[in-house]
Amino acid sequence: MSDRRLLLFDIDGTLITSGGAGENALREAMKTRFGVEENLEGITIAGATDSALAQTLLTRHTIPATPENCAALFDAYLHALRTALPQHPGRILPGILDLLEALKPHPACVTALLTGNLAAGAELKLRHFGVWDYFEFGAFADDHADRNELGRHARSRALHLLGEDFPPERIFVIGDTPRDVECGRAIGAKTVAIATGNYPLEDLAACRPDYLFADMTDTAALLDVLLPPAR
Repeated sequence: MSDRRLLLFDIDGTLITSGGAGENALREAMKTRFGVEENLEGITIAGATDSALAQTLLTRHTIPATPENCAALFDAYLHALRTALPQHPGRILPGILDLLEALKPHPACVTALLTGNLAAGAELKLRHFGVWDYFEFGAFADDHADRNELGRHARSRALHLLGEDFPPERIFVIGDTPRDVECGRAIGAKTVAIATGNYPLEDLAACRPDYLFADMTDTAALLDVLLPPAR
């Protein structure tokens, strides 16, 4: 029986920070497509899916959240994001490249994404920072507006693409928000919380993840958690 593991990484606040490019693109999309000024005040973006955000933003301005209006907002957002990424001080977060390089040659794991980004937005961000090609596939906001459903999509996609049905105990969800912990728990996966986003260690500790790190700079400690024990 295989003991290979499926590692599902969040993007914003975990792998990279866009330096505000994503938020700026959302505001710009609402303005250019629907003619409304949006300041995102009172909206929790960290851990949300783009699909849920679109519904929230449209409803807030009494614009029907129809599939057509959501699609129009997404098109405007992706166009604005492509322009915004080079104009903001984004970066890959500390330790990420070392970790991805260490995981890349290991046959004992599959590295993929579980993110609230649209698939096209995820690719724009990660290609901009040069790390898109480290990931074999992903589950995205296109799959479901509810983040807690994305783990099931990731598991199904792994079965379809790789022919391997990963049981929950061999799936690890890695992210920087309580919503990442919650969505991992929704499928019975192991949860790894990283305090590199908007939530400090004590807030993430209160969510009781299986593992908790301040950041990803200790590659050896992370590999001890993410890779199966050597036989």
